[in-house]
Amino acid sequence: MRKCVVHLVCNAHLDPVWLWEWEEGACEALSTFRTAADLCEEFDGFIFNHNEAILYKWVEEYEPELFKRIQRLVKAGKWHIMGGWYLQPDCNMPSGEGFVRQILTGREYFEKKFGARPTTAINFDPFGHTRGLVQILVKSGYDSYVHCRPLRSECGQEADDYIWVGYDGSEIICTRPRLWYNSPLGGAGGKLNLQLEEDPAVGVSLMLWGVGNHGGGPSRKDIRDINRIIAREKKRTVLHSTPEAYFNDLKLRRDELVRWPRDLNPWAVGCYSSMIRIKQGYRALENALFMAEKMASTAAAQNLMPYPGAELKAAQEDLLWTAFHDVLPGSSTPPVEEHALQKIGHGMEMLSRIRARAFFCLAGGLAKAKPETYPVFVFNPHPWEIETTITAEFNLPDMGSRPETFWVPKLLQKGKEIPIQAERPYSNIPIDWRKRVCFRAALAPGSVSRFDVTLVRKSKRPAIKDREKDGVIRFRGESVDWAINTRSGLVEHLRFRKRDVLRRGAFKVLVMRDTADPWGTTTDTFDTVLGSFRLLSQTKSAQVSGVARKRLKPVRIVEDGPVRTVVEALYGYNDSLLILTWRLPKVGAEIEIEARVLWNEKDRMLKLSIPTVLQEAAYVGDVAYGRDVLPATGREVVAQKWTAVVSERDGLALTVVNDGIYASSCADGEMRITLLRSPAYSALPVNDWATVPDDMFRPRIDQGERVFRFWMNAGQVDERMEEVARDAQIHNEKPMTQWFSPSGQGSRPKPFAVLSNRKVQITTIKQAESGGGWIIRLFEPTGRPQKTQLRIAVDQPFRTNLTLRPFEIKTLEIDIASRSVIETNLMEETGR
Repeated sequence: MRKCVVHLVCNAHLDPVWLWEWEEGACEALSTFRTAADLCEEFDGFIFNHNEAILYKWVEEYEPELFKRIQRLVKAGKWHIMGGWYLQPDCNMPSGEGFVRQILTGREYFEKKFGARPTTAINFDPFGHTRGLVQILVKSGYDSYVHCRPLRSECGQEADDYIWVGYDGSEIICTRPRLWYNSPLGGAGGKLNLQLEEDPAVGVSLMLWGVGNHGGGPSRKDIRDINRIIAREKKRTVLHSTPEAYFNDLKLRRDELVRWPRDLNPWAVGCYSSMIRIKQGYRALENALFMAEKMASTAAAQNLMPYPGAELKAAQEDLLWTAFHDVLPGSSTPPVEEHALQKIGHGMEMLSRIRARAFFCLAGGLAKAKPETYPVFVFNPHPWEIETTITAEFNLPDMGSRPETFWVPKLLQKGKEIPIQAERPYSNIPIDWRKRVCFRAALAPGSVSRFDVTLVRKSKRPAIKDREKDGVIRFRGESVDWAINTRSGLVEHLRFRKRDVLRRGAFKVLVMRDTADPWGTTTDTFDTVLGSFRLLSQTKSAQVSGVARKRLKPVRIVEDGPVRTVVEALYGYNDSLLILTWRLPKVGAEIEIEARVLWNEKDRMLKLSIPTVLQEAAYVGDVAYGRDVLPATGREVVAQKWTAVVSERDGLALTVVNDGIYASSCADGEMRITLLRSPAYSALPVNDWATVPDDMFRPRIDQGERVFRFWMNAGQVDERMEEVARDAQIHNEKPMTQWFSPSGQGSRPKPFAVLSNRKVQITTIKQAESGGGWIIRLFEPTGRPQKTQLRIAVDQPFRTNLTLRPFEIKTLEIDIASRSVIETNLMEETGR
């Protein structure tokens, strides 16, 4: 009979930030790595394992001699590079492409500096894991994965060693270490004795040890205690090891392992909504990066500008940092939150410059503006034509001095008049000098579209008709019939194409019981309603709006024209305020909703209630390179750019797209979108001790003003569920709009890539890491096989036909000069 094998993997889990700032994290990395290097040199047979490129980069910069020692130890096999990612990110909220960049950046660094290529991915500490990771890991060269959360009891699993099955059918072997990822100082021997009390069912086990969270790692006592146990152990083989060695043994028992075709959740469900500014900023930075890459690639491939690789990588590192599993989930301290916001701002500023540079290159070859014409240019980053609502601001040439003058916009394209309306600009100058216009238009794929706006002078701004009747404001568009009760501020009805979708009284904003714990470790459900926001009085509405008049209706139409009607409603709860703005389309079925919250509650959660009439409804959501059927039990769940209430019985689906929230719940056909929470900073419950001092002021998370945007639509199930991923990508990677007067010089650039199938997405167009070609990454988001033709339009155009399996990620390396297309893995490699 073969002996049981126990693999001991020494590590020193080190959060770069958490309760401390990054400078302290760097100090601890130097100290921990220095100690580990000493012990590797002192003890024969001992192996130290560590991951996270950011920590090694700090050592390389701040203590280069130590870095050289580590390089020598890695070469000697005494120090093992494990994991291979940039850092341990949150494993639910980054997009699929966000995960790819964590791996790609880490792999590139470790191969360059150490010649190391781990095959086991490591995420000990993150708070749950999306199923979309499976395909990403497999296509990044990994064959195994180690995680700790959630426990078997928390997610319904039967085993800690198992095969994880991805949305596309990919499989990876996984382990959840039974005794967690660290050990107390001097307590590794005791942990090993506990590990040895139970023989694993599959005959091989993994024990992680070393002081962790704030670094620390091994001690001499720990190593001596472990070595004594190794020497006396007769029944089992116990050895200093690596994750790869452990999985090499576990693979021999692969046939004994159960399969798990689900995500690894829930754990710490409060993290799906804590520190919403970080989450919104992360999403914005993610979208800006991918769009800037597409624009820069389109321009650089036509020799219109150099590819800004170094700048893009710098902004990407800001993104990767912000994804860290104590930053993006909102479990850190105020200084860490502020630093993350600085990182987001730094990345956004760099990307805005790249976008501007590329935009002006891509707007070449456009004719000069005609007299008294205001050209609006819109770049569509997507590979298919889209139709969307465009808003743009521009200035009249002369400020003028007559407040009674108003300029009405007109828009002609190819001799056809396009509906357009003027809306109030961001500024508040009482003279009609700064114009904001809104129109709906079709945009050509991957290129700049032009819209020439002209103005007609009127003596005054057109009056907005008060359409309130019997306490209701009703809107009827081509596809939408909507009504709001002006006494309650709740939606009376919402019909899409004459079909009722919502129950009466929808869009109540609920205040839920919560705790001071930002993780939400003591529950997986927030279902106790303490109250709801109520309409303000006319007097209070005037005060909140900052207007001169004494009274203002809390529900009223604030914009109206041939494109859309805009309705604003003001609410309050205790010391908090809410402004809901509805943008209702005259043509089309997509409604935009903005929620502006001024939040001053403590230990409370805010949810937006959308009760549907749909029967036997499932709850479906967008996840990293996939989509999932989410629990519709009222449990708090995590999803990304969209969620949907779907009823096969009614043949109807209601979809809600967002640009920066992740948490929601659903039960009995009622979607509740979680907007924000107000726990204390890093208030982790320990035993029954008080988490927050009761004798002083302590700041709370997300106090103040926050803004949320959603796009709601409904339709036949198959049609709506095939369109929602595209809608979400359009609203997240928004077309870039700019008014300017072109020179009329140059020639019109071409789009980089165009797809014939609108259901297939291009998530990435960028220069290859090798610098020798271009990478295009496609994704099939509907869960159905798709065929598409990819047309490369730059230089000498060519086409290639592609087939994608359900939820398949397909990466192509394009050589424009040779007109070749080679499929690679996510690391841009062939033959692996």
